[in-house]
Amino acid sequence: MTLNNGTATSPGPTAGAARKPGYAGTLAAACGAVFVAQVANALPASLNGLFQQDLNTHGSQLTWITSAFMIAVVCFEFTFGVLGDLFGRRRLVVGGTALVAVGSSVAALAPNVQVLWLGAALNGLGAGAMFPGSLTALTAVTRDVRQRGHAVAVWSGFLSAGAAVSPLLGGVFAKIGSWRGSFWVLVGLALISMVLTATLAAESKAPEGRRFDVAGQVTFALGLVLVLYGAVEGPEAGWTTLPVLLSLTLGAMILAAFVVVELGAESPIFDLRLFRNRAFTVSSVAAVIGMLAFLGACFATSMWLGPVQHQDPIRVAIPFLLLQGPAFLLIPVVSRLLHRVAPSWLLTSGFALMAAGCLLCARLDVTDPRLGAFVAPTLLIGVGFALTVSSVTAVALGSVPPRLAGMASATTNMLRDLGFALGPVVVGAVALSSAGSAFARNLSGTVLPGADTAAAREIAAAGGPLAVNSLPQGAPGSAAHNIALDAMGSGFSTAFLVCAAAAAVAAALTAFGMIGLHTDAASGDGAPSPVPPGHGGRAEGASSAALL
Repeated sequence: MTLNNGTATSPGPTAGAARKPGYAGTLAAACGAVFVAQVANALPASLNGLFQQDLNTHGSQLTWITSAFMIAVVCFEFTFGVLGDLFGRRRLVVGGTALVAVGSSVAALAPNVQVLWLGAALNGLGAGAMFPGSLTALTAVTRDVRQRGHAVAVWSGFLSAGAAVSPLLGGVFAKIGSWRGSFWVLVGLALISMVLTATLAAESKAPEGRRFDVAGQVTFALGLVLVLYGAVEGPEAGWTTLPVLLSLTLGAMILAAFVVVELGAESPIFDLRLFRNRAFTVSSVAAVIGMLAFLGACFATSMWLGPVQHQDPIRVAIPFLLLQGPAFLLIPVVSRLLHRVAPSWLLTSGFALMAAGCLLCARLDVTDPRLGAFVAPTLLIGVGFALTVSSVTAVALGSVPPRLAGMASATTNMLRDLGFALGPVVVGAVALSSAGSAFARNLSGTVLPGADTAAAREIAAAGGPLAVNSLPQGAPGSAAHNIALDAMGSGFSTAFLVCAAAAAVAAALTAFGMIGLHTDAASGDGAPSPVPPGHGGRAEGASSAALL
C-alpha cells in the first residue's frame, strides 16, 4: 500500500511544453498495475475460510498467507525503488507484474499451505516492485504540480478500488468454482497489465546518485523476517520454545545491527537523521501503530467471518467494501480537506474513528452470523483509514526541507507498510494465544464424554481451538465445538480491543505530540518531491516549516 517510493523523478519539460509524451498511456498503465497489485494483496481476505477447509490449515498458517505478502513488500520496496531508477521504471513494473502472474499461478496450483505461502511471497515481491515503479513512472511524465496531484489522486483511487473489489472478486469466483479460480483470474489480470505497461507506459530513469545499500538491505530483511516469524509462531509453538526464542533474539540483534549499519552508510536505505524532526517522528510512529490497527482489524474481520463462523466467501467480502471503499470514494473530499485542515488533525480524527470502530467490533457476538452488526464498525474504520492514509504522507512532506522530501516520503511509506505487515501478526498472536488459553480453561470445566474431551484436547494441541471449531459433526472431539467457538470469539474480541488501543494511541500521539509544531501539506495529494533526494535543489510549491 505504498503511495510513494521517494525516488528521483525525471527532469520536467521546458516551460513552453504543453504536455509530456506518453502521459495518458503511462497513467492508464500505472493505474492498471497498482490495481492488480492491490487485488493480489487483498485477495486472501475472503478466502481464509476456504483455505482452512481445503488445506487443513491452523491459525498461524493462515496468518502467514497474509504476512508473507506484506513482509516481501516491506523488506524490498526501497531496493526496488533503486532498481527502477537505475534500469527503468517501466521495466521494473513489467518485471513485478510477471512475478505476480507467477506467484498467482503457484497459489492456484498449491497442494498445501506451504506452497501457498510461496505464491503469496512471490506476489508480494511483484507488488513491491509495482507500487513504487508505477507511481514514479507516472510522476516522471507529469508537467507540473497540479497535473501530478491529479495523476496521483487517480492512481490512489485505483489502489483503493483494488483493495475494495478484490475480496468480492475472490468470493464470487470461489462461489462459482473454487478459490483456485480466483488466482487464475489474477493471473489473467496480471498478463493484461503487463501488456498495457509494455505498450503504453513511457520509460524513465534517474540513475544519478542511486546506489545499493546491500548491508542495510540484508540486515533489515533478515532481522524483520526473524522477529515476525517468532511473533507468528509463538502463540501455537509456545513463546519459550527454542525456535521462537532464537528467532526473536537473533532478529532483534540483527535489527540493532541494521541501525548501526545505516548510521554509517554512504547511501542508506533508511535515513535515521529524519527522526531528529519531532513532527516527522511523531507521524511515523503513529503511521506504524495506526496502520497496524487498520490491517489488524481487517485480518480479524476476515478470520471472524471465515474460519471461525464459516460464512460464505461472498458474505465475508461484503464488510471489506466498507473497510476499503471509503478510501476510494472520499478521495476528492480528503484532497480538499488536506488543503484546508491541518493534516495532524485529520490524522487524529481518522485514528479516533478507527478506535471507535474496533471497540464496536470487540462487542460482536461470535454466535451471531448476521452482517448487519458489522456495518457501523467497519464503516467507522474505513472512513478513519481514508482520513489517515494520505495525511501521513502530507505531514511527512510538510515537516522536512524540500531536499529531504523524497527520502521522508519513502521512509514514511515504508513505516506505514511495516504497520500493515505487523497488523495480522499482532492480531494472530493475540487472538490465538487468548483463544488457546480460554479453550483449555473452559474444556477443563465442562463435562463432556471422556473420548471427546481427550480428542478435543489432542486436536487443540496440534492445531489450536480453530481446528476443533472446524471438526465435522460426529467426528471425535466435535462435542467441544461450542467451547472452541466461544474461545475463538473471545480471542478475536481481545484482538479487536488491541487494535482499538493501537488506534487510540496513534490518535493521542498526533493530537498531543505535535502541539506547538507547524507542518505544511505541501503535497497533500501524496505526490513526491520533484527534486531528487540529496541533490539539494529547490522544489517549487514545497515548503519547509521545520529544519533538521
